[in-house]
Amino acid sequence: MVAKATSTDVDRAVEAAKQAFLGEAWSGLTHSQRGRLMMRLGDLIAEHADEIAEFETRENGKLLREMAGHLRIVPKWLYYFGGWADKIEGSVLPVDRTDTLTYTRHEPLGVVAIISPWNSPVLITMMMVASAIAAGNAVIVKPSEFTTAGPLAALRLAEQAGFPPGIINVLTGAGDVGEMLVHHPGIAKIGFTGGSATGKKIAAAAGSRLARCTLELGGKSANIVFADADIDAAEAGALAAIFAATGQTCIAGSRLLIQEEIYDTFLSRIVQRANAIRIGNPNDQNTQMGPIATQPQLELVERFVSEARSSGARILAGGKRAEVPGLAAGLFYHPTVIDGVPNDSKIAQEEVFGPVLTVFPFRDEQHAIEIANHSRYGLAAGVWTSDLKRGHRVAHKLQAGTVWVNTYRAYSAAAPFGGYKDSGIGRSNGRESLFEYLQTKTVWCELGNEIHDPFVIRTSGDH
Repeated sequence: MVAKATSTDVDRAVEAAKQAFLGEAWSGLTHSQRGRLMMRLGDLIAEHADEIAEFETRENGKLLREMAGHLRIVPKWLYYFGGWADKIEGSVLPVDRTDTLTYTRHEPLGVVAIISPWNSPVLITMMMVASAIAAGNAVIVKPSEFTTAGPLAALRLAEQAGFPPGIINVLTGAGDVGEMLVHHPGIAKIGFTGGSATGKKIAAAAGSRLARCTLELGGKSANIVFADADIDAAEAGALAAIFAATGQTCIAGSRLLIQEEIYDTFLSRIVQRANAIRIGNPNDQNTQMGPIATQPQLELVERFVSEARSSGARILAGGKRAEVPGLAAGLFYHPTVIDGVPNDSKIAQEEVFGPVLTVFPFRDEQHAIEIANHSRYGLAAGVWTSDLKRGHRVAHKLQAGTVWVNTYRAYSAAAPFGGYKDSGIGRSNGRESLFEYLQTKTVWCELGNEIHDPFVIRTSGDH
């Protein structure tokens, strides 16, 4: 049970973050001191990783071994961006004037709101928090109301790490709390991960008061298997892309494109493997797929599949709830494979966020690219081929922020992540993400003694 924040709580959090941001305890730190605080927080999260992972599994039903894997890599984000904290450099600009020193500074924005989802709560929260803190901002985190314990447990360690009070704050509650943060005049930027419809509303609200936002939104990622691919590797990659995490991930490879020459053979293998996936208690190390996180999400998955079936789709595997002995009340759904639908159908175009795979044949390279790009989303894609020239050619033509060649679901704190089209604005991770949380100031300093005509603008070509 956690508290539901009120508008008064939001105001107090924003004011506390503002004062902490301006205070000497934070602004007086050197960049390397700030980086060391982040690394200490990473160490503390690593020490408490098992405990936090259990919180996450208890709340969202993902496999404990997957959540434990997330918690093992979360510290790497803090180490990576902690290392960046003292490497945010300005530049001396070569303006065409010999009597002037002109340079840039990269400065923090102020108070940043981070709104994180329920599917990978701590990992996604830290992907945004690490960049924002390394850049020198204060943050207010609003985790999903479905998965609050994990982020709370991780972020409360900031005090023990030595962060000044008010630099890292958490507000708990439902969507109305996030909405209050989005509209609050004291919030300089919003970092949001979630659905595209909500992301568009956040972008509109932020734009109305010229606040910045980074939005990592939905996806309908294409996973393309060419006839010359390593079939065993491609099969494992196709399964991981959609059925790992019960399909509840924004980068799910929910559209599987198979070249015609191997379509029947490869599809048969996928169906056979889907039917053999072990569904059950996420705490059991032998379980391969856990439950859907919430009742509304399960009902949404059911509606998608029911509508596809009614429109003539062939359900080759799954397509119904699963019963797990001893867990009668569990929100389980069978891994589902669907073919026989056009690429412009609802099941092929809308994000299901569940273990539902739609499959399509393609003729050649150009045909695969056309199918893959025929989507309003552009978050990720996969390409499976033994021809690396083809792999690069296709990767360059796919309209997606991340393209994996002969792998899938690979992450790194150093690799920028974000989407094209309706999949978002801006990037998390990597050096590029730091500048999402910084603003650039240009400083002109006169070095000469000459008094210039006050009624003539001096350009860079004047001496």
